[in-house]
Amino acid sequence: MRALVCGVGGQDGAYLAQLLLSKGYEVWGTSRDAQVATFNNLKLLGIREQVTLVSMATNDFRSVLTTLKRCDPDEVYFLSGQSSVGLSFDQPAETLESITLGTLNLLEAIRFLDKTIKFYHAGSSECFGDHGQQAATEEIRFQPRSPYAVAKASAHWLVANYREAYGLFACNGILFNHESPLRPERFVTKKIILAACRIAQGSKEMLTLGRLDIVRDWGWAPEYVEAMWLMLQQEAPDDYIVATGEANSLEDFVSQAFTSVGLDWRKYVKSNSALFRPTDLAWSQGCADKAFHKLGWQAKLKMRDVVGRMIESVRNGEQEKQRRGTD
Repeated sequence: MRALVCGVGGQDGAYLAQLLLSKGYEVWGTSRDAQVATFNNLKLLGIREQVTLVSMATNDFRSVLTTLKRCDPDEVYFLSGQSSVGLSFDQPAETLESITLGTLNLLEAIRFLDKTIKFYHAGSSECFGDHGQQAATEEIRFQPRSPYAVAKASAHWLVANYREAYGLFACNGILFNHESPLRPERFVTKKIILAACRIAQGSKEMLTLGRLDIVRDWGWAPEYVEAMWLMLQQEAPDDYIVATGEANSLEDFVSQAFTSVGLDWRKYVKSNSALFRPTDLAWSQGCADKAFHKLGWQAKLKMRDVVGRMIESVRNGEQEKQRRGTD
């Protein structure tokens, strides 16, 4: 089996590549410019040399078609595109183009080639918007409240349309928040973890955040990529929510992070309204019953486990630096 992972350098792409390699796949991965990209996440996982890396611009149909012909994959996973909700307010055009046009080009290229290629699109819980304090199911209607969510919702319906109109094996994975040590620091979860560890080591800084009352469903990224793979192993394509089913506020996440390093978060954290987004979701929680019953997938790690593993990763990294410094 051969898989093409678009966005292989990101958090999910790297973990997915690792999973696929463990299952005996030949893995190809794309980046806009593979010649200059660092692929640090692949290096951290020790799989950089096992992935065939190619350049592909998802907003260019010719580039997409050429790459698919060259790779000749059995499965395509589209995980690339602008991935920050906050940044999408500053870069709405780039966000919509990289996500929506990228999805369209891949679907159209697969249709054009007329081969049995299974396609996975990384959807997002952001599409649901605010729908009260309840866990979302696949039947809840979308109410996107950010350019990022609008782009993901558009891509979701493109996948559904190509599946119904052309018979493509195309799936949407509607993923709720999922974290890992591979998260960039621009994501609030990694920002919190790193600040808590620095302060525990003696830093005098204060951690400034936006709203602390927002509620999210946080899971562990390495578990979520398994759900992606499982979707493409089914007899028929479908859309699935991937979530833990547990809701926690950002304040809960902060408290857990600082408690894990022996500190009272209230002494080191402040909220600044200047960091509030133009619109933000008050409550985001998923129900992954469909994934459990049809895929046999269930999240094992919840928010407290995720925080603990991210803290442990930072500490291990510091210990490794100290060890190297004494060698």
